[in-house]
Amino acid sequence: MHDIPLTVLNSSVFVFDARGIAKRFRHAAIFGALAALRPGEVMRFVNDHDPLPLLNQIDSHFGNHVEMSYRRRDTGEVVIDFLITG
Repeated sequence: MHDIPLTVLNSSVFVFDARGIAKRFRHAAIFGALAALRPGEVMRFVNDHDPLPLLNQIDSHFGNHVEMSYRRRDTGEVVIDFLITG
């Protein structure tokens, strides 16, 4: 497993490690974190699986205000950057 820093990577990239959040709270916490970001900021999402249903929900809710890009897509370790575009 790769070591993902759990701190702010720079002034506009924030790590959100979903693995440490109880499953029943995850989606609400993720949506809240995305809503709190400003344009140009990135939430680096870390999870133990590929959250395809969640990605569809984010796309439906935020539309073109959030760009998603995989940084890592391995079994047991998925890292996705969510860029707030406006």
